[in-house]
Amino acid sequence: MLDDYFSGFRMRFSANSYTTYWINLETGIALGCTISPFLFVMAMEVILKAAEDSAGQVNLGGGCYMSPLKAFMDDTTIICSNEDETRRVLERLDVLMAWCKVKFKPKKSRSLSVRKGKINATTTFTVTSQQIPTVSQEPVKSLGR
Repeated sequence: MLDDYFSGFRMRFSANSYTTYWINLETGIALGCTISPFLFVMAMEVILKAAEDSAGQVNLGGGCYMSPLKAFMDDTTIICSNEDETRRVLERLDVLMAWCKVKFKPKKSRSLSVRKGKINATTTFTVTSQQIPTVSQEPVKSLGR
């Protein structure tokens, strides 16, 4: 049923008096498609569950623990107690994403390493053999600001 639904996904664009030919959609989520976001979230949940065992639960103090991975759609936050755990989670995610034929965009990501309450600007992380910029190198932009 899903194959039938997605097999003929096409779209075209119009601007002023010009309209393009129909274009087959091969990747991405089509505007107005109700099932694509749902399928994406389900797939991301499976990927995150497969990766979260790469690091232990994060101790928040007071007997509170949480998963090292937090996500909303394709925005994922990794919170680990040390560098080695962070690297293990990133390596595991890298393998899982490659298996799913999904690509990380390290340039759109940011890393922040805090040691003893201070930002450690010398710690860097990589994914897909590319360095993730630190928030010191490239501050986070929110809604284009």
